[in-house]
Amino acid sequence: MFTGIISGVGRVSETRPVGQGSDMRLRISVPQDKAAWAGLPGVILGASISCSGCCLTVVDMDGGSFAVDVSAETLSKTTLGRWRPGTRVNLERALKLGDELGGHIVSGHVDGLGEVLSSTPENGSTRWTFRVPAAISRFVASKGSIAVDGVSLTVNEVEGDVFGVNIIPHTAEETTFGTLAPGDAVNLEIDMLARYVARLTERGL
Repeated sequence: MFTGIISGVGRVSETRPVGQGSDMRLRISVPQDKAAWAGLPGVILGASISCSGCCLTVVDMDGGSFAVDVSAETLSKTTLGRWRPGTRVNLERALKLGDELGGHIVSGHVDGLGEVLSSTPENGSTRWTFRVPAAISRFVASKGSIAVDGVSLTVNEVEGDVFGVNIIPHTAEETTFGTLAPGDAVNLEIDMLARYVARLTERGL
């Protein structure tokens, strides 16, 4: 489990096929200027790391990078299938009991791909709008939570399958939002509470 509070931005340093199928091994270099990542303190083989909103398992590591194996299913359902050497990746270590919960509960299971529609300066922040797949649009609510590329955000407004958020300069500098542009795809995870409330409503409970 994660909180959607990004603690560093890494970069894909290598991609290579795994086995005879379409699975892929990705190696991600970690930021050496961040205490949480320099030398990968406390990270062990088998650890879970959120990589731009996708929970992945560490299968190899050294002091400056870690590797993960990604299935063909995950590559087809997330932005990971488009990653190449140099791609910037939002990183978050798994939540520990007792840690500060600064964002919202995020599982690292991507529900769908969104599309960046626009980014517009607004006072001291930037207003971003995204289009979501029809299948998950009903789970997005004004003032509710959503994870965009692993970043915990509060929804400002929703109109059909389009929602907007405001990004402050700090978030833009410390995440991949600083390099997003209209037309880009993003990983979306809906609020876990919204998912279960909707499920209970469908069952008439």
